Amino acid sequence: MELRSVEELMDLLYACRGVALAPAGPGRRVDAHEHALRTAALLRRRRPADKELQVAGLVQGIGQLLGPGTGPAERAADAVRPLLGARVARLVRAAAADGPDEDAAALRQAAEEALTDGSDAGVLEDWRTLLGLLAARDSRLGAVD
Repeated sequence: MELRSVEELMDLLYACRGVALAPAGPGRRVDAHEHALRTAALLRRRRPADKELQVAGLVQGIGQLLGPGTGPAERAADAVRPLLGARVARLVRAAAADGPDEDAAALRQAAEEALTDGSDAGVLEDWRTLLGLLAARDSRLGAVD
């Protein structure tokens, strides 16, 4: 599946509500929607200028909703590439592996911390404008590497 609009992506991110991730501890369930918001918020605080990294944190978990096939990270990366560009897709894919990429490592670390971080991460609507800006930029650039 390739996402072609911010609305499609927003719908998919909202669909993460109620989807459980791996337990964050005994008796604790982590909601995929909240995890995405927390990961993105952690990255926004640590790397305020790197909007693509923040968005990669927001969208990295959507692969589990995209059906069977390759791994969830690959499905997510393939889905967002046409909409959000090659770098966001590369970060989502690279964060699933333990490679030396510094940005992917920052994404992995934020995603791990977001499993137990209880801070307020805001709401998904807070991200709509940035998603729209990245999508518009990549449509003008043709989403090339």
